[in-house]
Amino acid sequence: MNPATGETERTFEALGPQEIEARLARATAAFDRYRTTPFAERAARLRRAADLLDEDAADVARTITTEMGKPLAAARAEAGKCAKTMRWYADHAEGLLADEHPDEGDVRDSGASRAFVRYRPVGVVLAVMPWNFPLWQVVRFAAPALMAGNVGLLKHASNVPQTALYLEDLFRRAGFDEGCFQTLLVGSGAIEGILRDPRVAAATLTGSEGAGRSVAAIAGDEIKKTVLELGGSDPFVVMPSADVEAAARTAVTARVQNAGQSCIAAKRFIVHGEVYDAFLARFAAGMRELTVGDPMDEGTDVGPLSSEQGREDLEELVDDAVRQGATTVCGGQRPKGLERGFFYEPTVLTGITRAMRIHREETFGPVATVYRVADLDEAIAVANDTSFGLSSNVWTTDAAEQERFVRDLQAGGVYFNGMTASHPAFPFGGVKRSGYGRELSGHGIKEFCAVTTVWHGA
Repeated sequence: MNPATGETERTFEALGPQEIEARLARATAAFDRYRTTPFAERAARLRRAADLLDEDAADVARTITTEMGKPLAAARAEAGKCAKTMRWYADHAEGLLADEHPDEGDVRDSGASRAFVRYRPVGVVLAVMPWNFPLWQVVRFAAPALMAGNVGLLKHASNVPQTALYLEDLFRRAGFDEGCFQTLLVGSGAIEGILRDPRVAAATLTGSEGAGRSVAAIAGDEIKKTVLELGGSDPFVVMPSADVEAAARTAVTARVQNAGQSCIAAKRFIVHGEVYDAFLARFAAGMRELTVGDPMDEGTDVGPLSSEQGREDLEELVDDAVRQGATTVCGGQRPKGLERGFFYEPTVLTGITRAMRIHREETFGPVATVYRVADLDEAIAVANDTSFGLSSNVWTTDAAEQERFVRDLQAGGVYFNGMTASHPAFPFGGVKRSGYGRELSGHGIKEFCAVTTVWHGA
């Protein structure tokens, strides 16, 4: 369904049991062959995939925009980021997974003549992925998994089937063996049977807290490794030493990237009283200036939400807050003239209290909540007053304040004087109900490796 028009453009049949079985068999056979391929061979294929993705970027971006509503420029940028990450892992994987050699004194003390640690692939990894970054979420799992010698099964979100099928075709054209990366067009009800299959070694999921809890429970029952990247309600803290104009300008982008449908988008803006009025005025002005419209138009800043249900969920949070006394500084409505799609105005709310749902729940859309705080301690307390802990943004040039935030913020990342952004060289993941495990960097590639001690007697 095209979220800019609300119209169904194409339908797909879900795979049946026999087709699922065939894909599991292919994956198992592929792993038996692929796990012993040299790093150089894996890297050459992954670089070829990156080159093909660069060539396909314009077309695949239009597919992404049609399926989930992301502005076309953002979809092209997503494709470019994926190609960059493929090349990064092609360049670095062998070094990241090189044998580790303990201190010689410890080797001798163990009674060994030689000992080392080797990272070996675990096998078939099931990836359950969301629609909001339909290329990026998959590639940041697939690139390290394939370079480690694993093979992948992708259960993508059901509203991005064409992007899911494109990814399987991309890796096939790049030269990966049949079965190394396969897309499963199945509903969520099929996940349990696939994950319980003994041929599946592990799973990774990016998505909602509920989906993560379900997959983790099944995997735990089967004693299989999982990595979970779940929701976020990231704080964006502004202290008196901040460049308020730059902070407000960045805050707009941090809130409305992908129409606010991002786990790592800043959602709660926590501002010291000394700069609160100045920040709020600039931030609200920036939100009002955004162009909401057709995501295929190069001048559009904010496209539609991905679904009617997503918009209704967002409206419920806003309406609940307003009923309980929140002030709507801007937005809060469906924009006029865009009735066919699932659009919502960029919105700023103040006067938020702990009794409001929007204080406790993740806002997956272009809605910002702004809090006034009196000092550093209150800023940290409000920032941590959430069940999530994915990332955080802090604007301060005070070194002592920076150290306090690094020490005390409950988040998987702390970004100073900028906005959270993922990069292949840095680990990505959360704490609390934002999940566990890490993607990207050396930490991410080792998540689905068997850490193996190799010991030789004297």
